Amino acid sequence: MTGLDLIETERLVLSGWRADQIEDLVRLHGDPVVARYLTSHGRPWTRAEMDAALANWIALFETRRLGKLRVRRKSDGVLVGRAGYGIYAPTGEPEIGYSLYPEFWGNGYAYEAACGLRDWIFRETDAPHFIGLADVRNEASKKVLDRIGMTRTHVAPAPIEQLCQFFIYQRPAP
Repeated sequence: MTGLDLIETERLVLSGWRADQIEDLVRLHGDPVVARYLTSHGRPWTRAEMDAALANWIALFETRRLGKLRVRRKSDGVLVGRAGYGIYAPTGEPEIGYSLYPEFWGNGYAYEAACGLRDWIFRETDAPHFIGLADVRNEASKKVLDRIGMTRTHVAPAPIEQLCQFFIYQRPAP
């Protein structure tokens, strides 16, 4: 792994972003199919939103080793999407999230990345828990959060204005 690499799973490497990789994010979050559950009214992110998100992810990675990370296949180095932790603004809690290019959906990459992230946060930080949320219409995302062992807590509007199912994962007892 390189200096920007953070997590390695059986098939994936999760690593930090660089500012010169913005076009990868434009391709991902500029896609209306990908963005439909990520923004209010399901619209793709604007370039300004992507620039701000990438700057935030880079800063989070540098200061807290958190942030959304690039997800690449080990076998060929191909970028399949992004996954990682943001900070849920209303509470300051680590929030797991992921987004893949549509051509990689259905291969178990989101689940594998989420498992790696779940294990990493408790091994490398003192976080007592992390949360996740998924648009109530996004069955695939809810399934990933269920499968990694998260507990459903409540349904409420999220800051992105969609009605979301909230989840929590508590640090396992020693």
